[in-house]
Amino acid sequence: MLDGTEFGRLFETFQRTAFRLETLDLYDIEEEREEFEAFLAGAPMPPEWTDNPWVRSMTDHGKTVARVHVLTSPLTDYLRYELAAYPGNITAGETIGIIDRAYQRVVGLPDHDFWLFDDTDVYRMHYATDGKFIGAEKLPAEATPEYLRYREIAESHAVPFDKYWQRLQS
Repeated sequence: MLDGTEFGRLFETFQRTAFRLETLDLYDIEEEREEFEAFLAGAPMPPEWTDNPWVRSMTDHGKTVARVHVLTSPLTDYLRYELAAYPGNITAGETIGIIDRAYQRVVGLPDHDFWLFDDTDVYRMHYATDGKFIGAEKLPAEATPEYLRYREIAESHAVPFDKYWQRLQS
C-alpha cells in the first residue's frame, strides 16, 4: 500500500493518461482543512482556483487528466467545496464528468475510488469511513481490463461538469 507521498510521485512518472473515479461524498484531506473552513465562511479562494497549477503541471506536458465523480445530491458541504474548485481544474486542462445518483442510475461501477494510469496501472484508493486517506493499492495487471470497463462506463454516463454545474445553480 502506497502512502500519500509515494502515490503522489506517480503523477510525475505517468506518460500519457491519468483517470480517476471518485465515489465519496467526503474526503478528509489535512492540506485542505484550512481552505475548506475558509470556503464555508465565504472567504475568497486562492488564485489556483482559477487555473490549477497541479493539473497544469501535467497537461502542459501533453498528458491527459480526467475524472468522473459519482455523487448524490443534495451536495454535502465538502462536495460543494470540491465542485467549486473544478472550474480551475478544467481551465488547466482536466476533463471532469459527474454522475449524480439522484438523477441517474448507472450499473456496473465499483463502490470505491481508483486511479488508472496510461491504461495499464490501476491503483485502488482506500479511505477510512470519515474520508481520511489510508493508502493506494496497486492492483495486479489482470485487473486492468475490468478497470478499463469501469472507466468506459463512467465516461459514457457522466454529464460534463459545466452542464451539471449549470443545472445545479438554477
